[in-house]
Amino acid sequence: MVITTTASDPEEHLHSTFASRYVRATLPMFRMWHKSIPREAAYQIISDELMLDGNPRLNLASFVTTWMEPECDRLIMSSLNKNYVDMDEYPVTTELQVGGWVGQQAASPATTAPSTRGESEGRLLHNESRESSEYVDENTICVAAILGSTLTGEFEDVKLLNELLTKKNKETGWETPIHVDAASGGFIAPFVYPDLEWDFRLPLVKSINVSGHKYGLVYAGVGWVVWRSKDDLPEDLIFHINYLGSDQPTFTLNFSRGRQSADGYVNISSDFPSFLVHDGRSNQPIIEGGASQIIAQYYQFIRLGFEKNIMENCMENARVLKQGIEKMGRFEIVSKDVGVPLLAFALKDSSSGHTVFEISESLRKFGWIVPAYTMPPDAQHVAVLRVVIREEFSHSLAERLISDIEQVLKEMDASPGRVSVQEKQKVGAHSVQKIARETEEEVTRQWRRFVDGRKTSGVC
Repeated sequence: MVITTTASDPEEHLHSTFASRYVRATLPMFRMWHKSIPREAAYQIISDELMLDGNPRLNLASFVTTWMEPECDRLIMSSLNKNYVDMDEYPVTTELQVGGWVGQQAASPATTAPSTRGESEGRLLHNESRESSEYVDENTICVAAILGSTLTGEFEDVKLLNELLTKKNKETGWETPIHVDAASGGFIAPFVYPDLEWDFRLPLVKSINVSGHKYGLVYAGVGWVVWRSKDDLPEDLIFHINYLGSDQPTFTLNFSRGRQSADGYVNISSDFPSFLVHDGRSNQPIIEGGASQIIAQYYQFIRLGFEKNIMENCMENARVLKQGIEKMGRFEIVSKDVGVPLLAFALKDSSSGHTVFEISESLRKFGWIVPAYTMPPDAQHVAVLRVVIREEFSHSLAERLISDIEQVLKEMDASPGRVSVQEKQKVGAHSVQKIARETEEEVTRQWRRFVDGRKTSGVC
């Protein structure tokens, strides 16, 4: 940071625009400074540094929500100072828990739904569906399936996994259950793929986690874990505290938050999709997030209902982007049509020496943040670009991104690829080394001839 020596009389600079009028030295970055600075200076300093961040709306790497309606923003700001865990102090906020609504989306008859801060806290084990049953033994806690891969957006076949595990359990007498990591897909599938069986319609699915801050359309961070019934959440995993004035059971690993983490009871109507509602029996939602985020999730539920417009629009914009990328003829689409609305694509031909990493870097000059990465083991030779389609990524932005990618490709075609340049540099360096070695050998040979000639003359 660039600042620190405070002006002798801060009041004299109360209306200054830039922090440099308040402070003229360098603030220490790793220790507390010994003096205070005016609030205007502190605000200006931080604001100036944050200008170097990328634009969240153009960050196509992230699944996390970056825009909400102004009315919801105001609700969030008005509840930032509430610690949700203080249930007696904030009873109305406590009653707004929407864990039961999340449970309905999973077709649960009696849901227990603790919240989590992130999307994958509940995942214990993951393998491909057809191979999973082979790894199961008597000590397996559960098998996890992913509804929405981070890398390609694909939905794993939870129904197939349920069939394989059912067969395995009958053969062995075990009762191995399934946990579904629906961090990304949990708020997609009910709206876009209502007939897809991945939730509590499958008898072995006992728990599901989903991120409210992804396609739940809430700012980070709020997440949910939903159990089929209260019996599926062991009592010994819940602990009780009473120092805030009443007995408060909790399941999560975090506690004080200006946001939420506790369990309570709520009854919801059956008008919502199977994963968001239940019949009201034994419901015990436990949410991980802040009071402000829980209120924001509640806002989105009552504001948007089940009209499907937003999720269907995300899928449509993903198709627009896919068509534009395919039309270029330079990329191979790696992601699948059924899944999270994202597009992962790789270069068809890398012989020019150009890579997706160059494309990713070049797109930043247009403001886009598009990640490039290699696939997991056994497919590490494949490098892809990935674009996550969120609510705020519009049709016009999709067309703009297509245009900018085309411009980047034109610029790349007009210049040698980095890989080929590096190869040439290696060849050049090798040639220089070869010439130097040959020169040294020639000098050595000439010197030996000279010495041998002197020896011969001396003998004669």
